[in-house]
Amino acid sequence: MKVGARNRIVGKVTEIKKGKLMCLVKLEIPARSRMASVMTIESLDELGLKKGNQVEVVVKAVNVLLIRG
Repeated sequence: MKVGARNRIVGKVTEIKKGKLMCLVKLEIPARSRMASVMTIESLDELGLKKGNQVEVVVKAVNVLLIRG
């Protein structure tokens, strides 16, 4: 997937908290820092994210997007 964001960081999924429509995906990134992303359950399922997965964290403005693969 091509995106215009230039801020990309490799991270690891450490926790997923699911609600009815949305979920919170917590990540550990280099330098032992942490980030999180909120997304729909549908997006979580489409990405197939699970605890322990390595993802690419794409940061643009106030959005944090996750890309698996």
